[in-house]
Amino acid sequence: MVQQIPITPDSRADDPRADAARGDETHAIADDLAYRRLVIANVVFVGPSGAGDRGWVLVDAGVPGSKGAITEAAAARFGAGARPKAIVMTHGHFDHVGVLEDLAAEWDAPVYAHALERPYLDGSAAYPPPDPSVGGGLMARISPLYPTRPVDVSRHLRLLPEDGSVPPMPGWRWLHTPGHTPGHVSFWREEDRSLIAGDAFVTTAQESAYAVATQRPEIHGPPMYLTTDWAAAHRSVEALARLEPERVVTGHGRPLAGPEMRRALAALAQTFEAVAVPKQGRYVETPARAEDGSAYREP
Repeated sequence: MVQQIPITPDSRADDPRADAARGDETHAIADDLAYRRLVIANVVFVGPSGAGDRGWVLVDAGVPGSKGAITEAAAARFGAGARPKAIVMTHGHFDHVGVLEDLAAEWDAPVYAHALERPYLDGSAAYPPPDPSVGGGLMARISPLYPTRPVDVSRHLRLLPEDGSVPPMPGWRWLHTPGHTPGHVSFWREEDRSLIAGDAFVTTAQESAYAVATQRPEIHGPPMYLTTDWAAAHRSVEALARLEPERVVTGHGRPLAGPEMRRALAALAQTFEAVAVPKQGRYVETPARAEDGSAYREP
């Protein structure tokens, strides 16, 4: 099993008591930042509570079958019938695009992503197969069963601007954090040092079904079974650690905040090859890359 960098519960960025009092099925980590866990992955809501129609943004689009949970949480948080300004993607793996096609169509919302993710969001290419041999947990072993069909939201798709801005999210910038996928991005707000990291790193041992169920907070590298370029993944974690974020919400696991989180993230960056990279595996020695933005080159 993957080595762990543990975090105490005191470093949670959310407040369970405040969440229970609000009752909108989300977990707030800032006044205008909240997340909802959907089985094995998180979606993020950016915008103040009660923002109304087109007053907020959805980051990522959950797992298959989660449309009702997302729309109900959005209605409770932002108002009945409130549609987002946009859906912004960290990347296009199945557990982040599960209901993207349905939501983009129903909300008539633009979908923003990095140019290198375009083939996996316009239906023209599939990601390379998962590697079930890495990580040692049930989630990794069953990874060949995960959906691999690319989604097609080409009618709604917009590419993130090259200047790093995020048009529907003023004050945020996108950071290219490849490795888990070629066009993976994270979102950074300097003003309050908030980070939406996607799967560049995560806060649970995503390879383990037990860890996914218990959500014990830990700092880990990207999910092993779907990461195809480990050198790039290491550089991405180093870049995010240098930001020294105050709070972070990832694609898997609980959001974390404060100095203990920063120390653990720095330790992950420093010891990445020992604690995050599998000892062996399909993509360890020969990564699958897609620098041309068309499709992965198989190792």
